[in-house]
Amino acid sequence: MSPYGDLVQEKDVLKQAERLLKAAADRTRLRILKMLEPGPLCVCQIVEALGLSQSAVSRHLSILCAAGLLEDEPRGKWTYYGIARPTQEEARRLLALVRCCAGEDPDVDRDRARAASEKIRSLPSCCGPKARVRRTRP
Repeated sequence: MSPYGDLVQEKDVLKQAERLLKAAADRTRLRILKMLEPGPLCVCQIVEALGLSQSAVSRHLSILCAAGLLEDEPRGKWTYYGIARPTQEEARRLLALVRCCAGEDPDVDRDRARAASEKIRSLPSCCGPKARVRRTRP
């Protein structure tokens, strides 16, 4: 056994803490976390609600997933994201802090309203009930 075992473990803990804090140290990512509190949303709903490009939203979602704060669930050709049920105590505490401290914010309220709007759900390019999957024939 290495005499440096504790040091290696400490670096891993610090690395995870750094990843968590970096993920939460961005206003857009905090808005995404707050927007997803009521339940999972499709990427297209998040894109439309935030008014950002799909690539920018995907980058933010990727960072939040890597930190263990979000989980993704593929459904057909769309991917839904929701708040993770983290196994690490640090991640649970950070999510609780976000819930508590971000509180009621006008941007978050607006984001949630946009994401839930029928207009977004009925977009032809979105995952809503009117979305159709094109089938190609051989």
